[in-house]
Amino acid sequence: MNHSDHYDIVIIGTGAGGGTMARALASTGSRILVIERGDFFERHADNWDPRVVWIEQRYRTKERWLTAEGRDFNPYIHYGVGGNTKFWGGVLYRLREEDFERTRHADGDSPAWPITYEDLAPYYDRAEAMYHVHGQAGMDPTDPPRGPFPYPPIPHTVGMTRMFDRLRDRGLHPSFLPLGLIQPGEDDGCRLCDRCNSFPCMIGAKSDSETCGIEPVRREWPNVELRTRTLATRLIRNASGTRVIAVDVRRDDRDERIHGNLFIVACGAANSAALFLRSGSGFANSSGLVGRNYMAHLTTMFSAYPWEDVESGPHQFQKTIAINDYYRASKSQPYPLGHIQSQGSIHPEMVLGGVHRRWDKIGLKIALALHPGSLKRWTNNSIQWLAMTEDLPLPENRVTVEGERVRLHYRPSNLRAHAELRVILRELLRDWGFRWINPQSFGVTNTTHQCGTMVFGTDPRTSVLDPFCRTHDVKNLFVVDASFFPSSAAVNPGLTIAAQALRVAEHITATELD
Repeated sequence: MNHSDHYDIVIIGTGAGGGTMARALASTGSRILVIERGDFFERHADNWDPRVVWIEQRYRTKERWLTAEGRDFNPYIHYGVGGNTKFWGGVLYRLREEDFERTRHADGDSPAWPITYEDLAPYYDRAEAMYHVHGQAGMDPTDPPRGPFPYPPIPHTVGMTRMFDRLRDRGLHPSFLPLGLIQPGEDDGCRLCDRCNSFPCMIGAKSDSETCGIEPVRREWPNVELRTRTLATRLIRNASGTRVIAVDVRRDDRDERIHGNLFIVACGAANSAALFLRSGSGFANSSGLVGRNYMAHLTTMFSAYPWEDVESGPHQFQKTIAINDYYRASKSQPYPLGHIQSQGSIHPEMVLGGVHRRWDKIGLKIALALHPGSLKRWTNNSIQWLAMTEDLPLPENRVTVEGERVRLHYRPSNLRAHAELRVILRELLRDWGFRWINPQSFGVTNTTHQCGTMVFGTDPRTSVLDPFCRTHDVKNLFVVDASFFPSSAAVNPGLTIAAQALRVAEHITATELD
């Protein structure tokens, strides 16, 4: 095994946590190594080719995971610089105030966090600035206390403006989605195209963690080194087990050992837990909770046809409206249901490539035959909405490992609330005159918005990490991705990961670095 130089800080992963940490710690002058198991996603016309992205699935990992029953599946995960943020739709929400508190749901309770919204609020401010978040404060009835957004909201198209007005006529309180886009509408900026959600940006105008984190660091800070195609396989402790002294990696089929003073793991909730589990029996796991309480939002995508308001041209930027009227309990609604947001345009290749594996070719042809006209007509004249409900933490929902393979033991929870939210959204779409409404939900193989596998808290008996995401058992080891979430809330987790990364980086600078 080859041995590398010694680093002050080793960051494993370049997604929302790792990319933000790299930028936040770069100015400390520490010798920092950032490792990424994938490579750069080359900027190329293929980035925006639906056939390449959805039929060939060029960018998605080819690895196979296992379900609890032993069936293998292909997780929706992308390995490369920026990680899954390269493929997100840039919706960057703050958690609501009540998301930090113990909350009663239809099918159980979500626990309180060891920090409050007020603790994270100044770091939300900084994260929104770093990730170029556009929005308008005060419209959303669930908005937590905050100042103005750093950038103005993305304007609605003509069709989305009419949809917005319909929602207000129903007595609802629609708001602008908070979106991370760079210089939208400007010559060198975001083109507000129809290939943002689930596509890597060909022009670097989406606020992903490469563009907003890694790229500026590589330009400005020579003390930070990035190694791609470098897979972390095992963390190595000292003889007493109280500190990590190295990480074993595999790079271009060669095994190496990288030494460091401080280690930050940011591989994503499932893969960070898997790395710990592969690092030896009981590694940072006196609580027994490493890998447990895996959560992923309950989501249903609704495609509604025909949308008459596309006469100004199909495939414009549609992802601008949020509905949070059902986010909280109320007199008429005894428990939270969740969040609704409009989605980007779809293409025929996205439908064909996204069809569940259990559908055979004959079944697909029958399903498409039931749609009015061609599939192209459907995708050109439909609108997409997402209903999203909080998933609850269950100890039996967990990540385990079998050699190099990840096994995901998962069953969604809080199904009753999600079913009610689906009914509400379907009724809204029917009232607006949509004749065909097609829902598509994820099931036991859901890996989007994954969180919760190494919960943070104040008690080492009931948590893996402390409130600054340091492991209770290993003092120079931090985990900064959605692993630390005690609950999943019902809005996109990306901004909260970035805000906590900024908070942890500030803590590390003050307490760990000379």
